[in-house]
Amino acid sequence: MAMRITSSVTSLSWIPSEAIDGMPKLPFSFGTFHYDQSPPDTIGPQVRETLESLRVADRFRFANHLAAWIEVEDGQILRCGYSGGGSIGATRVKIPLASWFVDATPLPDRLAEPERGDGWVRFTQTAGGRTGVPAPRTVRRPPFVQYRAPIAWTTLSLTMYADGHVEHSVVGASPFPRHWIYDENGRLAKKSGTTQFKDWWKRAFGKHTPWGDLDSPALVTEVETALERELSNSIMRGGQKPDIRKVKKGVALVEQGTEGDELFLLLDGVLSVDVDGTIVAELGPGAVVGERAALEGGRRTSTLRAITPCKVAAVASAQIDRQALDALSTGHRKELA
Repeated sequence: MAMRITSSVTSLSWIPSEAIDGMPKLPFSFGTFHYDQSPPDTIGPQVRETLESLRVADRFRFANHLAAWIEVEDGQILRCGYSGGGSIGATRVKIPLASWFVDATPLPDRLAEPERGDGWVRFTQTAGGRTGVPAPRTVRRPPFVQYRAPIAWTTLSLTMYADGHVEHSVVGASPFPRHWIYDENGRLAKKSGTTQFKDWWKRAFGKHTPWGDLDSPALVTEVETALERELSNSIMRGGQKPDIRKVKKGVALVEQGTEGDELFLLLDGVLSVDVDGTIVAELGPGAVVGERAALEGGRRTSTLRAITPCKVAAVASAQIDRQALDALSTGHRKELA
């Protein structure tokens, strides 16, 4: 008798604080548009219901829920199919004394023909769309002016095996906004490492999207700890506003052996951790670093260097509870070990 196996991988796309630069940032600064609260750490096991409640609560810009099934008998995959789809939210617009929602415009989900191998099937799905709010801007190629908003998307793949195990990956994604990836159990598993707003603003339309048969590769990073997510809220929404800094690719944020007591929240990009000339880790958005100097005499114990262009929020370590710094340092030591 055939046995049906189901699985899924899901992305939630949202706009984090300080992710937009230049003139387009103004309506966010004035409160006309808003940055998003970070999504939850888990969305499972009832993913569909959770996505709908998050959409209604305006917690994401769009979601790509790639769900699929296979039927297995005697170790052979007999049949397979898709069972998920994309979901898109609305844009909240706020002016003095009034606010309203403008429906976003979804694009048709792109479902690739399942790819079959010896004992496995791979599914690939693209979902996304554009906000319903007009976005007049100049662009780099004909027609040189665009009125409609750029397109945002993710392309996910899910490989299901006859023995029941699964693998997932991010095949491609728009350069903006931030994309969080959840595994088959609905747990946060990966996240996009960079948000390239200017590139997306100027290029993500027409043939430069999957609907024009051109995807963009995605840089994905590991997930930070729950403590770091808690600390990030304290850094960004605490009493004293953090100092937002940009670090060019290849430039050191801090050098090992130098003095300093600032704590850093990595808002965007990827940092390498170099101890005595050896790279021991690479960190993505959400990582909180720099605590050991505050705890161990005021000298940096590693060099933090930008692998990609980075943006960080810096605060005095004195703003953070000492116990939290101790716990953060203990966790980092375990990770490096």
